[in-house]
Amino acid sequence: MEVFKDYYHNTVKLVLGKEAFSKEPKHVWVIARYKNQWLLTKHTDRGTEFPGGKVEEGEIAEEAAIREVKEETGGLVSELYFIGQYYVDGKGGDIIKNIYFAKIDVLEEEDHYFETEGPVLLDELPSDPKNYTQFSFMMKDDVLTHAMHEIRKRFLND
Repeated sequence: MEVFKDYYHNTVKLVLGKEAFSKEPKHVWVIARYKNQWLLTKHTDRGTEFPGGKVEEGEIAEEAAIREVKEETGGLVSELYFIGQYYVDGKGGDIIKNIYFAKIDVLEEEDHYFETEGPVLLDELPSDPKNYTQFSFMMKDDVLTHAMHEIRKRFLND
């Protein structure tokens, strides 16, 4: 288990490879890849980030992950892989979130992108997103660092 502080100095506990905190998390975050590019979205308030959000009533986390990618980017998930789970001891309450890696085969243009301005494609992620104001706080802590290491090791072989 990795333990660190997030962008807002909340304590984060991260476990890769298993659901350590809940079998029914209420949030998901999807690190997505489309045609050798990273598929992100631009949230209207927070900035550029990978898609994600809340698990809705009657949904399981995997369904929420697929839905959030579609709603926020127009991406159709062809393969979805569980990467890990993290727990944030936040000032406004605790959050448990599943992390997924998704392969996207099709990117459809949507009439509306639900709280976002639609897809953002990047060839490379910056080595340290903390130094870039356009990125959301979600891109600025060690959850992304550890998840990307796992994704590169398991899926990208680089």
